[in-house]
Amino acid sequence: MNIEFSKIKYQDLNARQKENYNFHKVAAALADYGYNSLRLTDDFEGADFIAIHIDGVSLLKVQLKGRLTIDKKYIGKEIYIAFIENGHIKIYAHDILISTLAPNFIQSISWQEKGNYHWGKTPARYNSVIWKL
Repeated sequence: MNIEFSKIKYQDLNARQKENYNFHKVAAALADYGYNSLRLTDDFEGADFIAIHIDGVSLLKVQLKGRLTIDKKYIGKEIYIAFIENGHIKIYAHDILISTLAPNFIQSISWQEKGNYHWGKTPARYNSVIWKL
C-alpha cells in the first residue's frame, strides 16, 4: 500500500477535530518537558486532559482553549489553560492569571454577566505569567 502524507488545513477541521489536533500539539510540547499527557473522556474538574511529570509528583489538570481565557467556573480548581497562538503553544495557571491581572478585566460586562473573559491576542503585559513552550 502506497501512503501519501499531506498536511491538513486547521481551518478545514470541525470543532471536535480541532480539539483533537490541539490536544496532540500541546501534549507533544509538554513531552519535551517530561510530561505524559492522558486525554480524559469526561472533563475532570474542568480539565480536558491531565499531564503527569516523569518525577511522579507533578500533575497538571489542563483545559484546552482557542485563546487566552479566564472563567469563573475554573476558579479554585488548580486548572492550567493551554492554547495555540501564532504557532506557539502557551500555558498558564488560571488562578495565578486571575489574581495577577484582576484589575484589568473585573469590571468588564463579559466577566460580570457571563463569568468569563478572553482576548483575541495575548497582550504582551501578560507574558510574565504565561509560559511559551
